[in-house]
Amino acid sequence: MKPTRPTTFLQLIAAAALAISAVAPIHAAEPEAVKLQSLRGGLPLNQDHGSTGFKQERDHGPSDRDFVQQPPLIPHTVQGYQITKNVNKCMDCHAFSKAKASGATRVSVTHFKTREGQELDNISPRRYFCNTCHVPQTDAKPLVESTFQRARGLQ
Repeated sequence: MKPTRPTTFLQLIAAAALAISAVAPIHAAEPEAVKLQSLRGGLPLNQDHGSTGFKQERDHGPSDRDFVQQPPLIPHTVQGYQITKNVNKCMDCHAFSKAKASGATRVSVTHFKTREGQELDNISPRRYFCNTCHVPQTDAKPLVESTFQRARGLQ
């Protein structure tokens, strides 16, 4: 059978290299194992290591934000707050119906919408676990050096 187009020398070399690589064992150097140390140490996720070396700040006014769209920081201790699929301690004060009486900031209306923008009667499941985005302040020293600067519009 005659080829329809001429075969070039480079095409022959490429085909030979492909054939050799298919049968020749590859002897690459074994990569060295990388040892990582997490901030939790070796403690499993289902165990709490407790706070050491720092304290949560006590109640104070709302903190300034450092960038646009930053979730508000929690201006009080949340030690012992329970947030499970059945209980959300934050809603004891921050729910729409309780915020005025407690003097707490109401939960944003954005927390009552689905990804598609549909409004719900209650907190959206994707916004239910408050401490996923909102964090309390501590007197802890930074874990790594940072050169972060606030957004120009917030300075």
